[in-house]
Amino acid sequence: MARSLVVKITCGAEAAERANQGWTVAAMGLAAGAEVTVWLTGDATWFAVPDRQPDLALPHAADVAELVETVRSGGTVIVCSQCAARRELTEDQLLPGVRIAGAAVFVESVLADGVQALVY
Repeated sequence: MARSLVVKITCGAEAAERANQGWTVAAMGLAAGAEVTVWLTGDATWFAVPDRQPDLALPHAADVAELVETVRSGGTVIVCSQCAARRELTEDQLLPGVRIAGAAVFVESVLADGVQALVY
């Protein structure tokens, strides 16, 4: 059975270190061979919008845009449906392959066998 990692990122530039940690852990999960899904909520939603990704500009940290692309190309990125609605965003406004889903899908994914869920 493949190992699965679900990383929920709940912040954006207002908590730059925490947001960057979430993306870094997700990218490292992919490098370790895990199936990785990142859930974006709150201001983390902006990471999924082209030309709106926050620049975290953290010393000694990987560029967050590169981390987002690594995870998007090798894993799954999902935006919370309520968070997208509050920002008046639709799937066609998000990066290619990013989808919108609700809490029921999140709960189902973290309760699956073999899943490790982390929240940042």
